[in-house]
Amino acid sequence: MRVSLTLSYYIGRQFLLAFLLLFTLFIFLIFMFDIVELLRRTASKPDVGFSSVVEMALLKLPYLGQELFPFAVLFGAMSAFWRLTRSNELVITRAAGVSAWQFMLPVLIVAFALGAIHVGIFNHFASATLTRYQLLEARHLKGNDNFLALSGSGLWLRQSNELGQSVVHADQVLQQDQDVELNNVVVFMYSGADSFSGRLNAKTARLEDGFWRMTDTWVYKPDERPVFEKEHWLETDLTLNKIQDSFAPPETMSFWALPDFIKQLEKAGFSAIRHKLHWHTLLAAPFLMCAMVLIAATFTLRQSRRGATTFVIAGGVFTGFILYFFSDVVFALGLSDSIPVALAAWTPSGVATLLGLTTLFHLEDG
Repeated sequence: MRVSLTLSYYIGRQFLLAFLLLFTLFIFLIFMFDIVELLRRTASKPDVGFSSVVEMALLKLPYLGQELFPFAVLFGAMSAFWRLTRSNELVITRAAGVSAWQFMLPVLIVAFALGAIHVGIFNHFASATLTRYQLLEARHLKGNDNFLALSGSGLWLRQSNELGQSVVHADQVLQQDQDVELNNVVVFMYSGADSFSGRLNAKTARLEDGFWRMTDTWVYKPDERPVFEKEHWLETDLTLNKIQDSFAPPETMSFWALPDFIKQLEKAGFSAIRHKLHWHTLLAAPFLMCAMVLIAATFTLRQSRRGATTFVIAGGVFTGFILYFFSDVVFALGLSDSIPVALAAWTPSGVATLLGLTTLFHLEDG
């Protein structure tokens, strides 16, 4: 039996309204909690006013909102199916010969469209506001006005030149406008991929156009005596933009900009696993939204036969928690390169889809 366009539009609209209502509610709650957390973090900083806190919370809100997208789709679908079931509208529809797969089709289409909007439009806006938020966070909360940051062991950079590759380590980084200076620098030089060719120890290294200008440098080469040079020039392909971008997390880059940036990272010798994983995760987002609809349908169909309201709510919350935990575990495995990046990104949506389909086949056709 073919489902009428009127019925499809009605069911799809019910789901969309439920999604928008729940998404707005989630956003409001997250916004309030985030303001409280930022007020706690700025309690010891009297120069940061309440308006700055609100601005930071608003800038971070789109990023947090896109993290809530799958859960809003899950609970929106559950709410829509639940309301249609309680009003006996789905019962009448199924009695007229419309199967569960047919009345779920408009919801799946809307969910896929929401996923596409999430990736293509909302993500672009969220990445831009998150970048601005991190700048304000660095300035107000960390006392740092630039992207460059040091880990506990200092700064590590990998670069290449005509002679081969080298690894640069510095204890401190100083940046002023377009100038970058490293202090207490050690450079490990390699010819080819992994053949050690020498080491440089310098007091400072200033980034020039295509070179590091190093001062008070000791040059060590295998089987040769160390040589002291007051000034040493080391060729590099690094620029200030490349160094800054290397510290920019993939969440601050839109879906459309990530592929080109990944190529630039790999060309410069940096690891791009995290950025690849994030890009594939975004690519899988529309299919994850459809999987959420399938999972929601399994609970509502079972509820229509057993009438257990508590089961629907508890089942949805438990499923959302399990999927979130499972996604984090798989993401961590992909980030550590234990499993392929594409597998790590697509596994959550694939597993959720298979579980939803299996349960629905058992309930409807089993």
